[in-house]
Amino acid sequence: MTGAVRAEAALSRALAKSAQRGRSAESLTDHLAATLTAAGELAARVGRITVVEGAVGRSFWPAVRWAAVSHDAGKVADGFQKMITGRAPTWGQRHEVLSLGFLPLLIDDEALRRWVAFGVLTHHRALVPSADGTGKLSIGQLYGHGGLPLADFRARIGAVDPAIVAELHRWLAATAATAGLPVAAGPSAAAGPQLPDLDVVAAAHTLLDETLRYWEEQGWAGVDHDLTAILLQGAVTLADHLSSAHGTLHGDQPIGPALAARLVGEFTAAGRQLHRHQRQAGDVSGHLLLRAPTGTGKTEASLLWAAAQVADLAPAVGGVPRVFYTLPYLASINAMARRLGALLGDDDLIGVSHSRAASYHLAAAICAEDEPADGIRDDDERRVAAARKAVSRAAATRLFRETVRVSTPYQLLRGALAGPVHAGIVLDSANSVFILDELHAYEPVRLGYIVASAQLWERLGGRVAVLSATLPTALAELFGAAMRAPVHRVSAEPGCVPQRHRIGVRNRALTSPDAVDEMRDRLAAGEAVLVVANNVAQAQQLYDELSSDARRRHEGDGGADAAILLHSRFRRGDRSRIERRIINRYGTRAAAAVGRRRGGLVVATQVVEVSLDVDFDVLFTSAAPLEALLQRFGRVNRLGARPPADVIVHPAAYGPRRGDRSGRDYADGVYPREPVEAGWRILCGHDGQPVDEVQAGGWLDEVYATAWGQAWRADVERERRRFHDEFLSFAEPYADRSPLADRFDELFDGTEAVLQEDLGDYESALQLADHKAAGRLLADDFLIPMPAYAARLARLDRKLGVRIVDGEYDDEYGLTKVNAVEGERYRLGEVF
Repeated sequence: MTGAVRAEAALSRALAKSAQRGRSAESLTDHLAATLTAAGELAARVGRITVVEGAVGRSFWPAVRWAAVSHDAGKVADGFQKMITGRAPTWGQRHEVLSLGFLPLLIDDEALRRWVAFGVLTHHRALVPSADGTGKLSIGQLYGHGGLPLADFRARIGAVDPAIVAELHRWLAATAATAGLPVAAGPSAAAGPQLPDLDVVAAAHTLLDETLRYWEEQGWAGVDHDLTAILLQGAVTLADHLSSAHGTLHGDQPIGPALAARLVGEFTAAGRQLHRHQRQAGDVSGHLLLRAPTGTGKTEASLLWAAAQVADLAPAVGGVPRVFYTLPYLASINAMARRLGALLGDDDLIGVSHSRAASYHLAAAICAEDEPADGIRDDDERRVAAARKAVSRAAATRLFRETVRVSTPYQLLRGALAGPVHAGIVLDSANSVFILDELHAYEPVRLGYIVASAQLWERLGGRVAVLSATLPTALAELFGAAMRAPVHRVSAEPGCVPQRHRIGVRNRALTSPDAVDEMRDRLAAGEAVLVVANNVAQAQQLYDELSSDARRRHEGDGGADAAILLHSRFRRGDRSRIERRIINRYGTRAAAAVGRRRGGLVVATQVVEVSLDVDFDVLFTSAAPLEALLQRFGRVNRLGARPPADVIVHPAAYGPRRGDRSGRDYADGVYPREPVEAGWRILCGHDGQPVDEVQAGGWLDEVYATAWGQAWRADVERERRRFHDEFLSFAEPYADRSPLADRFDELFDGTEAVLQEDLGDYESALQLADHKAAGRLLADDFLIPMPAYAARLARLDRKLGVRIVDGEYDDEYGLTKVNAVEGERYRLGEVF
């Protein structure tokens, strides 16, 4: 409560928060003081934001702190106090509107007062409705867009105790002055009973009218006013959430010069030298494009780069830059979080930010070797205790606690929704460092959105690195053209990694009898065989044909784990257990643990491409885009300790998708035909040859030089412009943006469903913990992923808040059938 002033007796009885489970009621002044403190912590961590200076000069953080200390002042209304103490069922008015009434006698500067008013008014609701008029009622709609007569306004607000108003006004003035904020001279700063009565309701009515008129008449044509408005809203709402959760922010950045020195020291102690591309990345000041094969220290190179950017930015902005490491898949995010935690020596320094972050923390808590057992009587109690802990950790990350975060790009892109819920993401992006790992160039829609977001991060003072083992020159040129500052390109040099793979091309389908016989021969030889199909139906078919051969061959050597099937249509809990089984048998460290390599079979879909650190003897795969194939190759002879291993590629089958009226053909119903065919032609020209992974970048350039590649480039640019115009222009920053959320979720998020047969177990898990969020986390183990457009195959149970699918499921094979719902029909092998 730094800077807070002791409240007088009557004021001290005013509450901001009612008593909650395990937490007593919170006084209004305590909450306002805590929010002011949180705003100060944010200011210290984010630092000076250059982009706002054209709009508010150096008054941005004073405006944030003024809004923080006054945002809930309107809760002194009798109606609110009766509601929060249970003496009345509801008040029905917006406390933030009444809060405005305290500002005129506290802040002389008209421009500063206007920005503070916007921050106060919009920390819960939009100021004006969305363009289509949907969403919650806005402040303007609730109060007649400022045209509500004072008498009517006064009647709606109800009684307000003038004695408490006077005490709160004195407290606000004294607290703000102690915190170093500019306070108006005059009666607001006076102490004692001589302060004249303040008609806070009339003052609120006048300032509300002025603020809404300014919005309508002035617009947001000023330089960077649009983004400043979003940043202000994000700072106030985030400070409010931090104080409400009694949370604190990490104030140090562990990725910096000390980490860089330690990485170099560890290499030297191990008798190794940094690769040239690692040293070059660490010398870059600014944006980076890094192309380096798996196994050449790409992650270390990116951390050396990030450490250099932190060292540049911190003194320049006077803050603590955050470092965001993004990856496209949840499993690879979880693995990177563990890796960074080990590197930094403390898992608590790493925030995990994705849609299943609580599940990650639950798995970590349950599997921890040092999990305390005192007082835990059974496994259910242990799981419940771990779930509570996991929910708490995930909530802390959602409050932006850690300065190092691992996430999907789409969690950061949610800042585009802005508003009270998401504007904090935009604020947290200012003066930050972004590492975008393994972008998929062949997905032009999502790539366009990420490039548009990178432009915003640069505008906010950030630095961006794009790294990939498969980075086509076309993507490098597109990214470079989008950024204002120069983008430095660094590539691994030829020969920095041994030749690990030898291409084998077959002119028969992956599921053909001859192909299956070849797989059987490799299994009979005791090899570790990886088979990757492009869709679930083919994966299940191949597993059915081969699993018994693998188990017979390894009957005395963990036969049950000698054959494993992995795809995306497993229950979440089953998927986690399957991945652990694969890592335990085929992980890069597994052979060292048992003193030998173990053979067997894994049949998988695309989920294996970047999510698992595994090492196989041979790969059989259907043709796919070249980037995806190179990722699949990386699961074989991963450490390069053996001669080049066979990666055998079979042709895909082409045809239209059911319901797709575009006339386009897809490889196995999944990938666009053109890039798959282009890659196939290249591989046919290198049949039987070892792969130089650095030179394979030239193969990608051939694909993107085709007519399809030219169309791809136009598609990416079109989607970049569309995302900017629809989501990132912020032309009316305080308008209701909630209607955009559904469109955003359709683009990025899938859904999940529980099997009808699992519904009883799902409900039991929900009741296992008295903590609602912990119970839902435990129940999530029964959910099966589905894309958003497949939701029509399930029914929504509104009471439980979950979709239910009538299907057939096997613990070994996953989802095998989905029964019809309202005439819909699903065939395995379709894009689902």
